[in-house]
Amino acid sequence: MFYLIGLGLNVDEISKRALEILKKCDFIYLEGYTVDFPYTQKDLEKVIGKKIEMKNRDSVEDLNLIKQAKTDDIALLVYGSPLSATTHITLIEEAKKQKCKYEIFHNASIIDAIAETGLQVYKFGKITSMPAWIPEKSFKPTSFMEILKQNLSIKAHTLVLIDIGLDLNKALAQLEESAKQHKIKLEKIAVCSQLGTPNRKIIYRTLEQLKKIKEIAKPYCIIIPGELHFVEKEFLEGFS
Repeated sequence: MFYLIGLGLNVDEISKRALEILKKCDFIYLEGYTVDFPYTQKDLEKVIGKKIEMKNRDSVEDLNLIKQAKTDDIALLVYGSPLSATTHITLIEEAKKQKCKYEIFHNASIIDAIAETGLQVYKFGKITSMPAWIPEKSFKPTSFMEILKQNLSIKAHTLVLIDIGLDLNKALAQLEESAKQHKIKLEKIAVCSQLGTPNRKIIYRTLEQLKKIKEIAKPYCIIIPGELHFVEKEFLEGFS
C-alpha cells in the first residue's frame, strides 16, 4: 500500500493516525526537494521513531515508489500538505493506473498559515513561485510577475513561494529587477518565515527596508498585497 502523508509545518504536527501507520510501514521516504525544512531529518526521525530515507526529485518523479508499494507498505512524507505539488497528485494517478491501494493524509500548509498575516485567504489570487536565477547560464525567468499582474488587476493578494536554497537578499534582488522589467511599482510587502513553528516571523516593510535584514530563517515566502480592507491593513501594519 502507498501512503502519502503530509507533515504539517512543524516537526511534531504529524497526525496520531499517520504515526500509527508509519509503525507498520516497510519503507519510509521523505520528499526533500521542494522546501527548506525548519527542522532536521534526525528531529523528524525522533518523532516517528524510525529511520527515514531522503528522496530527490528524480527518484520521486520516476514513479517507482508505486511499483514498490504493490509489494510493500510504502510511505512518502511531504512537508506541509501532500497534494500542493503536482508531482504528488501524479503519484496518486499512477497508483490508480497500477491498481495500487493508497491513502492520503492531509495536513496544514503555508496556504493556511498565511492567514496569520491578517490578510483574508479568500482574497488571494493565483499562487506563484520564484525560481533561483542562474546568471552564468542566462537563466533569469521573470514569468512569475505575470501572475502578480493578473492578481493585481483584480485587486487580489499574491503569495510568492521561494525556490529551495534561495536566500532573502537574492530573492529581493530578483523581485526588484523583475518588477522593473514588468513596470510594476512595489509598495510594502510581507515576508513570512517558518510559519506554523514556534520561530515564526512576519515582517511587513518596503523593499528598501527589507534589504537591510541580513538574514531570515527558511522556509520563507513573500506576500505582495493587493487592495487592503481597513481591517487587513490595520492588522498587517502591526508587523511593520
